[in-house]
Amino acid sequence: MNFTWFATSFDTDDWLYRVLTIVQMGGVLVLASGIKPAFEDHNYSVLILAYVVMRLALVAQWLRASRSAGPARRATLIYASGITGVQLLWLASLLLPESTFFIALVVLVGAELAVPIVAERTGSTPWHPHHITERYGLFTLILLGESLLASANAIIEALHETDHLTPLIGVAALTLVATAALWWIYFWPPHHHAISSFSSSLAYGYGHFFIFAAAGAFSAGIEVEIDVLTGHSDLHQPWASLAYTIPLAVFVLGIWALAIRPHADRVVNTILPLAGLLILIDPLIPVPFALTAVILAGTVAVLVWRQPIDTANA
Repeated sequence: MNFTWFATSFDTDDWLYRVLTIVQMGGVLVLASGIKPAFEDHNYSVLILAYVVMRLALVAQWLRASRSAGPARRATLIYASGITGVQLLWLASLLLPESTFFIALVVLVGAELAVPIVAERTGSTPWHPHHITERYGLFTLILLGESLLASANAIIEALHETDHLTPLIGVAALTLVATAALWWIYFWPPHHHAISSFSSSLAYGYGHFFIFAAAGAFSAGIEVEIDVLTGHSDLHQPWASLAYTIPLAVFVLGIWALAIRPHADRVVNTILPLAGLLILIDPLIPVPFALTAVILAGTVAVLVWRQPIDTANA
């Protein structure tokens, strides 16, 4: 998120900017390789070292930008010093005993989130609302596409492990309808109006953590459901179905709160939160697959019927 907001303000697209961006990409790749050791062995060394490399590359970008930032120079220096300080704390956290690491994790994540707030309050950096929201939209598309692909692969693999195809067909239909509906719902409102002030920009940026997490978790929930259907999981209904209805509900309610609510009429602002609630409790109803798909399809139909307020006035 920091990189996206930096890019909208100071993207020079020259050779040094590109090299530093590639360094950050390398850090992300190494960070991904450290996820398994972190979860299985509680070894966070690779994860943290890769993250620090990633963030220090961005520090170099902020320091470079400070030379020509004008009124925003103070903010750029606070970004650079704040991020650097937090990275030193991340490295120090590797020396902590495992029992206290999670406390440090919460504190340091809070510190990371606080740096932009402090920096922007002392000297706002310039940003372009259309560019920012386009970046968020593209990342949401990537997540939805990857989630659909992961779900499809899980369904295809399950076809070879069971003779009962009807439940899998239901899951496949649900996956496709749900992914299409999330895409439709996300891009219904004019997102660039959602970041008209500092507070709304923070809400939009940090609120997307929940949107992104929900989009990624949806496919994991579908895989849980498939494991139950094929006998590879001891979970029972309705708990297995909650693994995908919770992400769907979080996505719908999240995007409603962040971008849709200010630009929707009473009908949409009633239907969207109601749909999120019904999706959440759907596993408690005897036919969850069909109802989840119907609820999402009905929500999309309402959005087709009702236009965003700004569009309608235009």
